[in-house]
Amino acid sequence: EEDEAALEELLGPSPLAPGPGAQRVAIVHPAVKWGPQKSPLTTAELQIAEAVALVDTLQNWTVLDQIIIPTKNPNKKFVFGKGNFQVLTEKIKKLPRMTAVFLNVERISSLTKKELEGAWGVEVFDRYTVVLHIFRCNARTKEAKLQVALAEIPLLRSNLKNEVSQRDQQRGGSRYIMGSGETFLETQNRVLKERELKIRNALEKLRRKRALLRTQRRKCEFPMVSVMGYTNCGKTTLIKALTGEAGLQPRDQLFATLDITAHAGYLPSQMAVIYVDTIGFLTDLPHNLVESFSATLEEVAYSDLIVHVRDITHPETILQKATVLSVLRNLNLPSHLLDSMVEVHNKVDLIERYKPTEENAVAISALHGHGLEELKQEIEKKILTATGKKILTVSINLEGPQLSWLHKEATVQDVEVMPEDGTARVKVIIGSSAFGRYKNLFPNSKIFMS
Repeated sequence: EEDEAALEELLGPSPLAPGPGAQRVAIVHPAVKWGPQKSPLTTAELQIAEAVALVDTLQNWTVLDQIIIPTKNPNKKFVFGKGNFQVLTEKIKKLPRMTAVFLNVERISSLTKKELEGAWGVEVFDRYTVVLHIFRCNARTKEAKLQVALAEIPLLRSNLKNEVSQRDQQRGGSRYIMGSGETFLETQNRVLKERELKIRNALEKLRRKRALLRTQRRKCEFPMVSVMGYTNCGKTTLIKALTGEAGLQPRDQLFATLDITAHAGYLPSQMAVIYVDTIGFLTDLPHNLVESFSATLEEVAYSDLIVHVRDITHPETILQKATVLSVLRNLNLPSHLLDSMVEVHNKVDLIERYKPTEENAVAISALHGHGLEELKQEIEKKILTATGKKILTVSINLEGPQLSWLHKEATVQDVEVMPEDGTARVKVIIGSSAFGRYKNLFPNSKIFMS
């Protein structure tokens, strides 16, 4: 109960959450026209379109205007050059009843935020703040909420420095809290450190609980398939199609899935597998956010196979693939997982006569079921290799215990009875350890490899 109370305190209302009311937002995209910060795989128009999609994900948030302004260096204090900043400020001031500006950069410093808010007279959000708020709105479980709270810590630290510098400018004089020997900054930093430690400890407890569940799944020898991809590429729709799970309701929005969820399905040989739905990725997803969700993504390292789903109709599909692969490499996954990954080109129903150019990619439409049988066969082939499971036929005596043993320890696919001599041929999928036990228990049984 004490643990529950402490947890509730950590999951209380966030001081960083924008107010519950409607937000009328101007999106400003600093377009880097040249130099090392310019991405060759995208355009300013596509980047601002993704920013619009982020805002559209939030209830009661409206995009008032989309403004692209060129800049040489988006990391300087005012982001833009003097002339462009003036043009931008005039545009912003003319917008009716605007409540916020979304500056489409990964992170802005607390000093830049303060300067821009002073110039424009409204709140200024960066990608970190907006994505974090989407996460906050979509977090359903305690784990997801704790991971959001952990991702807020760097922002709280940054805000604290800003607050302290303002206090020093306004008050001067003693910076120490009466009789404590600690400055206001030291006290607040200590409070934040303690909060971070509590959140990490609570996440560690949940991680251990999940490790226990994972061990139980391993005992049942259910192979695990992690389904990954850029946000809104159709992962949940695909899992619904592969498992026939009616309760799964895919949502057409960014970051609809924040928690890892597991769903059982069957492959062509009737082998049961667990499909794991994971958080989607985003270009320039701030490092702290990825790190906060590493506990969730840790599950991927224990899977037997990764299925990488791509929305092949998206104009930035190549950049999206690079983003996902970059995050997967940073998770330090075992090399065999990255080498055996199945690439799925989704939404091919929207492209006439689509043929994948990448070798071994499987073209599907998760929504209409096109290509799913081919995909299941590819998954089965890779799973058999990864897990060392075998598909074989054994000859058994029907009066003996073999058949009930096989039903318990393996997946029985077919039983062909030979009534004349009381035997049967049983087709099974069996793991290597169970196969070893079978041979020890029933040394006289005939085995035919499929």
